[in-house]
Amino acid sequence: MRPTTLELRPELPLCQSDLPLDWYQEEFRPYAEEYLALPDRRPETILRYLERYVDPAREHFGDALLLLAHFYMGGEIVKLVEHFGGGVADSYQLALQARNSPEKKVIVESAVHFMAEAIAILAHPDQTVWITNPKAGCTMELLAKDWMVLPVADQLLERYGDDLLTIAYMNTSGRLKALAGRTGGAVCTSSNAPKVVEWARAKGKRILFVPDQHLGRNTAQRLGIDLARVPMLPAPGAGAIRIEDTAGGLDALDRSEMILWGSSCGVHTIFTPEMVRTFHEQGFEVYIHPESPLEAVLEADGSGSTSYLWRKVAEAPRGARLAIGTEGHFVENAKVLGASRGVEVRHLADVPGFAQSGCGCATMSRNDPPHLAGMLDLLRRGEAPEANRVLAGDVLDDRTLEVDRLDDAERAELIRDARLSMERMIEIVERG
Repeated sequence: MRPTTLELRPELPLCQSDLPLDWYQEEFRPYAEEYLALPDRRPETILRYLERYVDPAREHFGDALLLLAHFYMGGEIVKLVEHFGGGVADSYQLALQARNSPEKKVIVESAVHFMAEAIAILAHPDQTVWITNPKAGCTMELLAKDWMVLPVADQLLERYGDDLLTIAYMNTSGRLKALAGRTGGAVCTSSNAPKVVEWARAKGKRILFVPDQHLGRNTAQRLGIDLARVPMLPAPGAGAIRIEDTAGGLDALDRSEMILWGSSCGVHTIFTPEMVRTFHEQGFEVYIHPESPLEAVLEADGSGSTSYLWRKVAEAPRGARLAIGTEGHFVENAKVLGASRGVEVRHLADVPGFAQSGCGCATMSRNDPPHLAGMLDLLRRGEAPEANRVLAGDVLDDRTLEVDRLDDAERAELIRDARLSMERMIEIVERG
């Protein structure tokens, strides 16, 4: 992974909100108490606090330690991870890190659970994967749990048999990535979804696209698929789903080329065509994440993954004005990058009459400095909580931290199928 060009400025305060002490795991509370007692939240203060724990862990593990974070992590946390030699990237690049770095034996990720599990699926047997806060989940993934999706997939497979292929977005559990593997499908990310869907179409298969309805619809539109042939299953969360209750019934499914699961990302569904037009009228170019509604994406000047959006800012000419439609922490960091290059960056939701809630993805922001400090110190001492270890197939209750963990035989079977779906994605991408 290349450095992000993120800048850690000593006088810049952290925008991330502090978490209440009773919200931390018991093992992490001493680190949180110390953090909450700090006089301020400026990077030099945070760095001095972190160095007492991160530096001994780095010395203890040496080159075997790998720190990772996603672009959406709370504001300056990504800068801190990169400051300590870690890598920051989108979900595709993060998933490859264990697979491509066999010398890294202890991998610590500040991101959400499905991202850490994707790393674990591709990891070598002697590598361990840890998440700084197991309570960091994803609202989209919560509406596409295996117990929701698999019964519906069984109904579709009973009707269409081998004609059905599953494409599982990276924002899914390993259990759904395994479904993609079993049905001859693949994983995709927001950056490569068009390539993966086009690959599936070339096989002449009917596609079940799980879980993001907006990424699926935007991808279909981009590839010229008739949207009348892209029905969406009934909304999840309201009880058992019967496929015959799809709008248009079984006839709509029988005519379909791609079937959408009805989940979405709360961060990206806020963007509207009116927001895009407002910024266009002010002379801004608008770039947006494809988890946003189709109508907003069609109005924008371009859409793509976090890496795509970051490059748009990093490569914009001096004097450019960009409105970015994605997670708030990412945009705050993009503003800093843009200002250093003479580029004005605004958040797409920063329009009159719209009260933007918070500054980013609330679940991603559950990874904060005390979790990073505590995770590394506990690992060094051999006292890391088992809930923070991530194994393929884990299903974790983010309230109780109880883990439904497969036995060795079940996990081996899941890894086989899930890895197959991820390796197919990698092959599609690398083949170009």
